[in-house]
Amino acid sequence: MLAKARSLRYLHCVADLVWSATIEKQTNFNPMKKSILLSVAGTLACLALASSCATHESQASLESQAKVTKAQAQEIALAKVPGGTVKEAEIEKEHGKVIWSFDIATAGTKDITEVQVDATTGNVVAVEHETPADQEKEKKEKN
Repeated sequence: MLAKARSLRYLHCVADLVWSATIEKQTNFNPMKKSILLSVAGTLACLALASSCATHESQASLESQAKVTKAQAQEIALAKVPGGTVKEAEIEKEHGKVIWSFDIATAGTKDITEVQVDATTGNVVAVEHETPADQEKEKKEKN
């Protein structure tokens, strides 16, 4: 969803550039130049949307490669954090492995425990504790 929002923002910026280049700043209106600029903008918009679709397809591709279901991986992850509640889950590729990643909250703390489960074997590959500051930094890096 985030990729689509970025694509739409990009498309909006391109449209603004096209508008300013053809209408607002030109005293000699040239229909041919407008046509070329609109073609370029259309091509860029198509590429931006294709990029967001590719992200979605890669998620589906990763899920199709997983031998361990999300539910099975979640059960394995929750065993590492007794009394925890899953706040976020995703499938991703890290260091050449397809993994399920779970952000697990525990009552009485604002910290999150991230548990990564190998989507092929079901083995826990990492357990990391993140403070709210760590979480904010990671969120900024993703955006």
